[in-house]
Amino acid sequence: MTSKNFWLRSLVILLLAFVALVEVFPYFWIAITSLKDLKGVLRFPPTLLPLPPHWENYIDAWNSGPFLRYFLNNVLVTAAILVIQIFLACLAAYAFAKMEFWGRDFCFYVIIACLIVPPQVRFVPLYILLSKFGLINTYAALILPYAVSALGTFLIREAFLEINDDILDAARIDGANIFQLIFRVMAPIAKPSIVAFGLFSVVYHWNDYFWPLVMTTDETVRTLPLGVALLREEGTGARWHIIMAGNMFVVVPILVVFAIAQRHIIRAFTFASLK
Repeated sequence: MTSKNFWLRSLVILLLAFVALVEVFPYFWIAITSLKDLKGVLRFPPTLLPLPPHWENYIDAWNSGPFLRYFLNNVLVTAAILVIQIFLACLAAYAFAKMEFWGRDFCFYVIIACLIVPPQVRFVPLYILLSKFGLINTYAALILPYAVSALGTFLIREAFLEINDDILDAARIDGANIFQLIFRVMAPIAKPSIVAFGLFSVVYHWNDYFWPLVMTTDETVRTLPLGVALLREEGTGARWHIIMAGNMFVVVPILVVFAIAQRHIIRAFTFASLK
């Protein structure tokens, strides 16, 4: 390795290390703040490590509300949206990738155009529609508006386009119906892209605060981000150490999911770059 390449490589490593530090530091700060007492949180200049750590903050945060209910609601809503989105996205992706019909490309472009419309723009007509059907304060109100994903359709379609038609013809000769063709032949081949989309979906809906806030007023269907936000209303002031402990309930499951899915995400982006 030449001297020029060595310094260039070192500069890239230092730059990546700095970016990683910037990305990781907020999570580190949440973790250490969740282990301090209120006096330690408000101390200036702030201390880097909680000495001693106050693990009871997590118990206090958990007991500040029905957090088990919030957690289970979050799991239910996120998992239901994920399963429905992947199922419908695979069906739509197959239609747009492997079927010929009039207006196929136009319909696909319309779906892609949906990506530029934020949910905050369409929440008023959706709220009115769901309220007319009596679905406010129900799991259906949290799940159904996100049942179809334009992003999932796009990502999985791109993966399906790369599958050789000869493989599909062989499966048809063996007697595979359309659902077996999609979910037993094509979906395993496109697994990296499906897992990558699944992670995007899980992160977005696990952390979603706006939609559950609009659609729920009953704590029996509230989700975890709403429960954490309600911690600010407990007591006479903001107990930041308890709030940060509550935030850890939201952050840790996502980090675990990301660690599990990381290999598939790398494969998906590697595959896309090679293509």
